[in-house]
Amino acid sequence: MRKKWQITVPGSTANLGPGFDSIGLSLSLYLELTVSLSETWEIIHLSDHLPQDFTIEEHLIYTIAKETAARFNKQLPPCRIEMKSELPFARGLGSSAAAIVAAIELANLVCDLNLTTQDKLNISSQIEGHPDNATASVLGGLTISVLDDEGNVDTIHIKELDASFVVFIPNVELKTSEARKVLPAQFDRGYAVRASANANMLAASLINKDYERIGRYMESDLFHEPFRAKLIPNFDEIHHAAREAGAYGTALSGAGPTVISIIPTPIAEQFVNKMKKLFSEHEILLTRADHQGISVIEIGNDVLA
Repeated sequence: MRKKWQITVPGSTANLGPGFDSIGLSLSLYLELTVSLSETWEIIHLSDHLPQDFTIEEHLIYTIAKETAARFNKQLPPCRIEMKSELPFARGLGSSAAAIVAAIELANLVCDLNLTTQDKLNISSQIEGHPDNATASVLGGLTISVLDDEGNVDTIHIKELDASFVVFIPNVELKTSEARKVLPAQFDRGYAVRASANANMLAASLINKDYERIGRYMESDLFHEPFRAKLIPNFDEIHHAAREAGAYGTALSGAGPTVISIIPTPIAEQFVNKMKKLFSEHEILLTRADHQGISVIEIGNDVLA
């Protein structure tokens, strides 16, 4: 019987306002791969969020798994992969980071790389170019991270958050590369100090689980939201309506175009119902932080036959 694995990776939101390229939060929205060794490569997409028109050689899972194996002088064997995803592409919910983390794990399994958690954090963050989404997908929970010049990640990991999250997903894509083009090349020192102080306060509030302050500093970003807001459908309206409905705070999810609110869990149902009436053109999802991060289950062929 050939080995078969189920790899599950949570999506994530990043930045959370001023936590630019450093603060990530895993969400209970998942990418799932069922992987088995095969004679030839086969990748099967089983979700609407995944494209049907692609080539194996350009597929992100294939290219990253092959690159990871090559780092350790291993040859990636052919695999049959079935993919399911709850993460819409290019919407600011960490779809690419989740795929990168899943691909690294695939290579780890089929090439017997014996990667440590730190290895997975380093490799995924190096490929992504920043550690926020990748560390959240690997570890689960909330992560505050830095990627140094040698490609090593240092992370503070916070496992439990007593709050819920609502994401407002518009029917438009916004690639991070495009969203970065609207950012200034540099900031004045005084401006940068204020922006950094807001980010410090957000990080400290998250560690202290001070939700009123978390909300306040989520909405105090100076690094990217002032420049990206014009690219985001209904950003100001969502921001105002969410606050009126009881949200702690609202910010872009990653580079956008998705917007995310952190809310008290007791008001979750009424909050979502109200937002769906106000923003019917958005997909509005209630979710929580994922607390597990990447998970792997070895399964027998008879289980999914």
